[in-house]
Amino acid sequence: MKKLTLIAAALLLILTTGCSLEPPEWAKPKTGGDIKEMKIGLSVSTLNNPFFVSLKDGVVAEAKKQGMETIVVDAQNDSAKQSNDVDDLIQKGVNVLLINPTDSAAISTVVQNANDLGIPVITLDRSSDKGDVKALVASDNVKGGKMAAEYIVKMLGKGAKVIELEGVPGASATRERGKGFHEVADTELNVIAKQAADFDRTKGLNVMENLLQGNPDVQAVFAHNDEMALGAIEAIQSSGKNIPVIGFDGNEDALNSIKAGKLTATVAQQPELIGQMAVQAAKDVLQGKTVDKSIPAPLKLVTKDQQ
Repeated sequence: MKKLTLIAAALLLILTTGCSLEPPEWAKPKTGGDIKEMKIGLSVSTLNNPFFVSLKDGVVAEAKKQGMETIVVDAQNDSAKQSNDVDDLIQKGVNVLLINPTDSAAISTVVQNANDLGIPVITLDRSSDKGDVKALVASDNVKGGKMAAEYIVKMLGKGAKVIELEGVPGASATRERGKGFHEVADTELNVIAKQAADFDRTKGLNVMENLLQGNPDVQAVFAHNDEMALGAIEAIQSSGKNIPVIGFDGNEDALNSIKAGKLTATVAQQPELIGQMAVQAAKDVLQGKTVDKSIPAPLKLVTKDQQ
């Protein structure tokens, strides 16, 4: 009986060890030491969006400048995949995690896993709902949403009928851009419809087609990002209407569309700068320096006359 108990205990120990997320000793992150020996793990929500490609490029370029290695993984807008990707980065012994969450709630568990292992986490563009995040490097999304609403009021006057295309439900950028927009729109505009299109151009087109059928008197559209805005423009053009559309990000396609007189305006972020600032924050954290919990990157409203 005693022998069976010992065997059961040994099996339990093996199973417990095998299920642990803790990396092997050789892969555990170093603390202190030469910054050029440090390894950055970057998890991006999707590389199918020019904004996040620019963000990634900013991280990689700045890390290379600092002499640091970067391992990049693409979540493909799948929160479960992103959690697995970050676990893999932990297993590879990264010294710091830079995470651009697909979903701010879903990423919380792996952020807490990293916390337990002493791996500092910095988030980019979107936050994590739980866990210890050393810094969020992002544009002021609330301010950007307000800027979009104020521009529509200035352009069309109070009470204009507006459709809002929302981003991925659960993403902090969706909540914050919507919050800022409605701080103005709820009193100055008439938001006749709003629906999520997940920050995606094709979904933006499809959702806009449906919303146009039910709201033929719409006077303007605010999209939580440029990809959805560009999709909405396609739907509007196909309908034969001429409705101003305001996006958010300032990616290259959007800026070209503004020049061509299609997209009306965008609240422009600076994704490469966000990436660079995140690496600098990571460097400071790894060197034991204190960083601000929120590190804002500047925004500007871009129109055809203001490019």
